[in-house]
Amino acid sequence: MVCDMNDWVLATGYRFAAVNCGIRPDPDRLDLALVVSDRPASAAGVFTQNRVCAAPVHICRERLPTEAARGFVVCSGNANACTGQRGLDNARRMAAVAGEAIGCRPEQMLVCSTGVIGRHLPMPGVEAGIRAAAPKLDAGASALDRVAHAILTTDTHIKVSTRRFTHAGTEVRVTGFCKGAAMIGPNMATMLAFVLTDAAVSPADLGTIARRAADETFNCISVEGHTSTNDTLLLFANGAGAHLDGAALAHFEAAVIATCADLARAIATDAEGATHLVKIEVEGMRDDTEARKVAKAVAESALVKTAIFGADPNWGRIVSAAGYAGVPFEEHQLSLWVGDMPLYKDGAPVPFEASTASAYLKNNREVKLILRFTLGAGRCTFWTCDLGYDYIRLNADYTT
Repeated sequence: MVCDMNDWVLATGYRFAAVNCGIRPDPDRLDLALVVSDRPASAAGVFTQNRVCAAPVHICRERLPTEAARGFVVCSGNANACTGQRGLDNARRMAAVAGEAIGCRPEQMLVCSTGVIGRHLPMPGVEAGIRAAAPKLDAGASALDRVAHAILTTDTHIKVSTRRFTHAGTEVRVTGFCKGAAMIGPNMATMLAFVLTDAAVSPADLGTIARRAADETFNCISVEGHTSTNDTLLLFANGAGAHLDGAALAHFEAAVIATCADLARAIATDAEGATHLVKIEVEGMRDDTEARKVAKAVAESALVKTAIFGADPNWGRIVSAAGYAGVPFEEHQLSLWVGDMPLYKDGAPVPFEASTASAYLKNNREVKLILRFTLGAGRCTFWTCDLGYDYIRLNADYTT
């Protein structure tokens, strides 16, 4: 679960460091993070589906999956996206400098960036920051805390989740952290997410687990439906502990998915300007893919989101969003609940007390919408937020 720093479970064999490298004008604002595995690690990733993707995404795709990764370097405040050949050269240079600083080959380092699109990185400061970070590498929780802060952009707080389980008498640890608060819309979000384990897992298995985890978690959140250029989920397994296969590998996959689910929910909770976290449960579709389409349509409806912000139980917006999701159904096959209150049953309105429904939306930070169909066993849980004045203010003034 997302937890206090004192409760974090840190995967063994990883070290962390963070500094200010000058991307952020405030010298007290951390903006560069370095994460290193003490031994070569298996690594795999899942990335944005946007046709316009950032230079670091290109570099990571070139290098993954691998069984020889040593770590990654991240800068925040500048996305290094839409920056052409110079951006690619800068991303490669970041990895090379990090490799030099920790004593590994350049191709063993991965690189991520997040922030404003279309600006070139201030490379003298970035390179100096990487070199300054390397001697500060530490395995403690306070070092991870600094890294978790360094990757933030408009987030209001860090997002860390950890798990542990025992296999063959050896404890397996899973440590995850991420950033994300807006430009959130599958696939995946304006998010960077990192999951580290001390288990031994093959790159192929990590790749399969990463895709499943993304599908079940990060691809089931949305703030405004805008797919970013930089979305990245990286999984590292350095083999410092138990070797996993069979049932143990399934247990590990469940731990990774649970960790990612915590992080995804934390992103939706921290959405820019949001006053509500909205859980959308779709049940009874022909399959899970259809259920996700319906949930996504409801989650990304500006009319639904503004109604929730205003505590307006305008259920017609929810039902109509389901109707344009591109999934065939008849009206009588759909029912809707807001919280535990039925508003629409078998294709017809249900009498309800509007003031009670409004009070539920107004007085609860987390609210639930349930859409039940009669077509099969397909289901999806999707997380989104409301859309209010502060979201407009933050994004209208983002670069000016």
